[in-house]
Amino acid sequence: MVYIVGAGLTKVGNHWNRSLRHLAAEAALSAMEDASVEEVDYVVVANALSGVINGQENLASYVTTHLGMTGTPAVKVEAAGASGGAALLMARSLISGRMADRVMVVGVEKMTDYTALEDSTAALSTFIDSEYEAFPGGTLDSIHALMMRAYMRKYDVPREEFSHLPVLMHENASTTPHAQLRFKLKPKSYEASPVIAEPIKMLDLAPLSDGAAAVVLSREAGREFSVEIVGSGQATDTISAYRREDLTQLPSVRAAFKRALSESPDFKPDFYAIHDYSSVMGYVEAEELGLAGRGEAAQFFSSEEARRNGSSPVNPEGGLKARGNPIGATGVYQAAEAFLQLTGRAEGWQVPGARSALLLSVGGLGANSVVHLVRGV
Repeated sequence: MVYIVGAGLTKVGNHWNRSLRHLAAEAALSAMEDASVEEVDYVVVANALSGVINGQENLASYVTTHLGMTGTPAVKVEAAGASGGAALLMARSLISGRMADRVMVVGVEKMTDYTALEDSTAALSTFIDSEYEAFPGGTLDSIHALMMRAYMRKYDVPREEFSHLPVLMHENASTTPHAQLRFKLKPKSYEASPVIAEPIKMLDLAPLSDGAAAVVLSREAGREFSVEIVGSGQATDTISAYRREDLTQLPSVRAAFKRALSESPDFKPDFYAIHDYSSVMGYVEAEELGLAGRGEAAQFFSSEEARRNGSSPVNPEGGLKARGNPIGATGVYQAAEAFLQLTGRAEGWQVPGARSALLLSVGGLGANSVVHLVRGV
């Protein structure tokens, strides 16, 4: 058995006066304090873009150095937006394989070291096929636009129907203390937002964010709070969108979900943490997870079901869209947030009576997906 026994996170936003080391240290030390531990056997760092944006690689040693943990084994895990989920998977494997008894996962990303939009767009475009998509002029956002266009055409969904997910995410984030965009959003504001890549609008997309989150995993249950990881699954798909048979589906999400369920077949989440980099990606993920039928995600997100007090709450903290999107750290945020939820400490954004959760991290356009199933002890 592997348990999450402590969590820490920083507020998500634009931390102009703080570096990667400051953010990582704050989250890590907070997690260790929450877990009531003074040392760990291993550190796994999740990050996607430190080499491109911050000019800093060798991030595992970088983090352990500034935590005063020199000598502790450490490694960096990178899988684009799925980095955090993949790091959690590696940490769980280290404990399950008896290579460690206690592992800390630290996810950190600092996007605001790039101030120009074109620079951050170029950085994010490293998540797609650099030779056949990015070099000719494609971007991560334009690939999401292709997905949205295909979805609209296949299911005859008008563009305004994509407003339901952003509206819900902003409503959830408005009461989440660590969220970046703590304001409610009206459908008319969504409609008035500028087009980024037709038909994707600015308010379809998650913001660029700085932030860090950390969780402590242990072979033994915690002294006070524990959440067990009862299933994990990972799968990949082609990195190139042009190789896909159907842009309205994410087979890697479906496969990762199936593999996670194979460990815990009767698992039923009380809430879902999905990787809503864009409205359309959130819709397709919901369909892959069985929350809605094909082409019916708009109805799900506009219903009471997806709300915090609904039957299948999604992203009670606001998701990437409004909690914010510190790329490589998002999966660790999901784990830390689930830990707080399932131990009844999500003040302001608590799902009533939540005892279990599904966590989904996605890299690129579903090129790499990781699912974790967690349950309160």
